[in-house]
Amino acid sequence: MQAEEFTKIAEENAGFVYNVALRMMGNPHDAEEVAQEAFTSAFKARNRFRRDARATTWLYRITVNAALMRLRREKRRTQSTVNEDERPDAPITDRSQMPARAALNKELGQQLAAAILELPPDMRAAIVLRDVQGLSNSEASGILEVSIPALKARLHRGRIALREKLSGYL
Repeated sequence: MQAEEFTKIAEENAGFVYNVALRMMGNPHDAEEVAQEAFTSAFKARNRFRRDARATTWLYRITVNAALMRLRREKRRTQSTVNEDERPDAPITDRSQMPARAALNKELGQQLAAAILELPPDMRAAIVLRDVQGLSNSEASGILEVSIPALKARLHRGRIALREKLSGYL
């Protein structure tokens, strides 16, 4: 893959890569670093890209791997908790909603984002790719390099864990 072709792919997918990194890492600073690491790794490996896969799937796999490696490094360094101000914001709500409803939706989004951050990295990656980013089972399993049944098992366990974590809130 030529540098120009890589640049085009990177520009087209920068937002998605950052969003995946943000959901995996839980704060903008780490997400930016993971996205940068992912693009650097992808650029270095661009000549090894096989044309049998979509470039976006290849790039997202690199991003998830960069996030998982960073999470492992952080886990080894310290067992830290996420501060309230480091959690990602909830999705933007519909402006036509009543203010009380919008506030409840934002609060639920924040609770959900915090609960996702508490999941083990393998479950978190599956939930982020499939449920947050909306990828298909085959795309998500390809990115995570697991079988579809393994992805479904991670999703099932992750969703159960999320329900348990949010049961007190809901």
